[in-house]
Amino acid sequence: MSEVKGPYLGMQIPEDLCFKTDQGDKCFRDYKGKWLLLFSHPGDFTPVCTTEFVAFSRKYEEFKKRGVELLGLSVDTNYSHIEWKRQIEQAFGVKVPFPIIADIDGKVASLFNAIPPGQTLTVRAVALIDPDLKLAWLALYPYTNGRNIDEILRVIDAIQFSYKYGYATPADWKPGDPVIVPPPPTVEAAEKRLKEPGIECKYWWFCTKKYELVAKA
Repeated sequence: MSEVKGPYLGMQIPEDLCFKTDQGDKCFRDYKGKWLLLFSHPGDFTPVCTTEFVAFSRKYEEFKKRGVELLGLSVDTNYSHIEWKRQIEQAFGVKVPFPIIADIDGKVASLFNAIPPGQTLTVRAVALIDPDLKLAWLALYPYTNGRNIDEILRVIDAIQFSYKYGYATPADWKPGDPVIVPPPPTVEAAEKRLKEPGIECKYWWFCTKKYELVAKA
């Protein structure tokens, strides 16, 4: 069997991969046991990227509530990151609290195919890495369009819920909404499912359960 190349969900992030940031040298092993949101941007001192970093910074405490560390990335140098952060604080009154990788050689971005062929700048990649250093979610946004931070938080809520409780979540799900019960694998289980208390079913394969019944279990 040929080797599967990343990125793919469940891909193991190499914990011994280290990199320079404007807050000192770090390695992925420093984030083991934590949730990590790594997000790349095309370049410092660019308007769309600036709006994103202001938005991420303003929602920083929301990420912390979820136990998620933030880590930015671009191919710019640490000197560039430092000055850009200073100008963001001066212009917008927002202090950027998280580190930014100076991925000059692209070694981190290459893990997530964040630099398209023929390009030299990273696209707007979003990579959620779980506490076992496995890739839990990956999204790529074009150079021209900024990310929606509330949607990123919503996706994190859904993934963390599924990791903890084993239930799936439907489209547009938010904490408090009903969740989807995994379909039963046998005829016997399907019949039992339809009679199971606390579950609402359209069909044996489409059943939901109230959020509070799962979260309090």
